[in-house]
Amino acid sequence: MEKKKFIFIVNHSFDDPDKAAGALQLAVNMKAFDIDLDFFLINEGVLLAKKGFAETITWQKKDGFSPIHQLLRTLTEDFDVHFYICASCVKPYGLEGTELIRNAMPKPGSYLGELLLDRQSVSF
Repeated sequence: MEKKKFIFIVNHSFDDPDKAAGALQLAVNMKAFDIDLDFFLINEGVLLAKKGFAETITWQKKDGFSPIHQLLRTLTEDFDVHFYICASCVKPYGLEGTELIRNAMPKPGSYLGELLLDRQSVSF
């Protein structure tokens, strides 16, 4: 059986921390089953790629999710997941010249289109 591949498309960070945490929590759970997955961050979601930003998000409502910064650390350090940042969002969200989390890199929207050709998408 062919191994399934996923791309998580995340639109949120500080504006809806529970959606961001839900995406990251689901990804951690799926990686435990050795699923191939990566993230494409757009809109406010791109801020998750800014080093240190996730630690500032402290107002999650759902106790069942781990804190966003811990989930990001698990995904990048333990599971080596990539976080692609919408290149069109880099400048508007102030990411030019800032330090990014491990495995984060800007990519154009066409790259997301390419990923979607052979992956299932999960959007938050």
